[in-house]
Amino acid sequence: MDIIERPTAAPTQQQAEDAIRTLLRWAGDDPSREGLRDTPARVARAYREFFSGYSTDPHALLERTFEETEGYDEIVLLRDIRLESTCEHHMAPILGRAHVAYLPHRRVVGISKLARVVEAYAKRFQIQEKLTAQIANTIQEVLAPRGVAVVIEAAHQCMTTRGVHKPGVTMVTSRMLGAFRADPATRRELLAMLGRQGSGIREG
Repeated sequence: MDIIERPTAAPTQQQAEDAIRTLLRWAGDDPSREGLRDTPARVARAYREFFSGYSTDPHALLERTFEETEGYDEIVLLRDIRLESTCEHHMAPILGRAHVAYLPHRRVVGISKLARVVEAYAKRFQIQEKLTAQIANTIQEVLAPRGVAVVIEAAHQCMTTRGVHKPGVTMVTSRMLGAFRADPATRRELLAMLGRQGSGIREG
């Protein structure tokens, strides 16, 4: 299981809403005014959605596989998976795309499950490097394929809307395992499928 256990005395809904009211007052506004009156409840509900990954076991998502593949053993690539996460340092959005590939070994998994694994880890407080590794490592551990590759391209609002204020900057991370790491030809084939021949994507 890869579910992070919540504290036994988790805050109540009311305590969460009170905390949001405190932040509104700290920001300089009045949480009792009409426009903000229902904001604490709305934010608390939104947080349940933003961080739903804490109650999802990514390993379990991959347990059902299919062996009737007619011997297919080439790259399976799911491109442009919409990624929405939250920076654990500033609690600001991370928005981008994930590309997930693997080389099957006797069995394949439904492609929607790959997207769900991405979401299960993304819907947590994250840094992009850790997120990339978690997705790749889980696929490798559960499916035991001949190789796994995960590439994430994302913009970090903690950098684009605050701090250095550099909009348009995209961070790219990758995790290559098995054949994608050991075989340059296989890695080149993947990058060609992604349209990144000559890419500077790291092999970590």
